[in-house]
Amino acid sequence: MSRGDNSSKGKSRGKQDGKSKGKPYGRTNTSKKKSSTSPMKISNPDEIRLNKFVANSGVCSRREADLYIQTGSVWVNGKPITEMGYKVKLTDEVKFDGRVITPHKKEYVLLNKPKGFVTTTSPEKTRTVMDLVANASKSVLKPIGRLERNTTGLLLFTNDVDLEKKLTHHKSGVRKIFHVELERNLKFEDFQKIEKGIKLEEGFINVDEISYIEGASKNEVGIQLQSSKNGVIHKLFDHLNYSVVKLDRVIFAGLTKKDLPRGHWRILTEQEVINLKNV
Repeated sequence: MSRGDNSSKGKSRGKQDGKSKGKPYGRTNTSKKKSSTSPMKISNPDEIRLNKFVANSGVCSRREADLYIQTGSVWVNGKPITEMGYKVKLTDEVKFDGRVITPHKKEYVLLNKPKGFVTTTSPEKTRTVMDLVANASKSVLKPIGRLERNTTGLLLFTNDVDLEKKLTHHKSGVRKIFHVELERNLKFEDFQKIEKGIKLEEGFINVDEISYIEGASKNEVGIQLQSSKNGVIHKLFDHLNYSVVKLDRVIFAGLTKKDLPRGHWRILTEQEVINLKNV
């Protein structure tokens, strides 16, 4: 009996040992095997749920977005969408309370542009301003307005469509101040002509203010104007037979170059963004 008892115990232990070696304790991988036989759901990376799209834009939380969608406050490609779980493409036009929104938090980047860079978002063989702000944000930023290749100074980038439209509108009244260096001294009579305004082919150019730069030669002036026409300062001085040697935008919509070296960028502060929207 004792021998049989020992053998049965040994068999019992053997079975237990076999179980412990063959099968892991705890949760098994049965569910994984089942899932492998079921069809895989592949999400489209170019699509996003509408409530997430709205929430990512920064206008409200995802839960609040559901409520706004139910009440018809969100439109996609010109039509109100009230369907929960509705998916949109990143290329779709989505409006919240009549305003175009993007699925990214609104960002604002200020660049002190150096010479030799073209203001464009299109791929170019030459260097563009987009190369300078490539690491500033994961969002697609666009420059507000433009500066010519050899014009230096402040250039603002954002994904805020509403602010872009506001600041580039011909009636926006955005204050811009340029430091202009000419190849020769500006005569006082020509100074007065600019002060009164000059009629060009593009129309009448009204300058808010012009002044000689304090402590510099008479070939350096500061000009404040609101015109958004491209190359207007070059055309202004060409009309009076002067050549612009250097052109630097030192103030744009209240923003300055303080603590911002040439070729560098920085993120706007919350207060600066508020000030921009109240321009």
